[in-house]
Amino acid sequence: MNSPSEKNWLVVGLGNPGAKYEKTRHNLGFLLVDYFAREENLQVKREECRALIGRAEIEDETVELVKPQTFMNLSGEAIICLLKKENRDAEKLIVVTDDLALPFGKIRLRAKGSAGGHNGLKSIIGCLKTEEFIRLRIGIQPEHPINDTKSFVLENFSKVDLEKVNEILQQSAGAVRAVLRDGVENAMAKYNG
Repeated sequence: MNSPSEKNWLVVGLGNPGAKYEKTRHNLGFLLVDYFAREENLQVKREECRALIGRAEIEDETVELVKPQTFMNLSGEAIICLLKKENRDAEKLIVVTDDLALPFGKIRLRAKGSAGGHNGLKSIIGCLKTEEFIRLRIGIQPEHPINDTKSFVLENFSKVDLEKVNEILQQSAGAVRAVLRDGVENAMAKYNG
């Protein structure tokens, strides 16, 4: 059996499958996985546990980039399957998700925490029976009040916001790399300021 230090990291981007959702705010997790795939020149297409997966070497760590295909509210089902399959635990899991409580473009790393009203995180916490996993939350909160949050998160980014998305993904990728390279506490100190 592998010791935890030998096991691969899982970097799981949350989102919804299908072209309809591709450029929506709720798919920032998928967009970050795609960003890494472009950077590492690989495809995220191996099918396993109702997820698409690509393997990369990032910061001298073997990382599985994961896009659950279960739709957001059932993300935990794909993740628990992947963890059980390789007899992994959640200490090498990084979940990337959008966050309506954070201003657009702000990122926040946490070593653990509640779902904060996010259905994808709720599903993961429910399936894993723990809140002890690293998460990177990427803010999508607009400067104006929202009447219908469900519609808002499932809308495509506006043209103006879309121009900033690549910059946000670049910063988010840096935060994930920092976790892999320096550990979550050091990465939090650097990126949560």
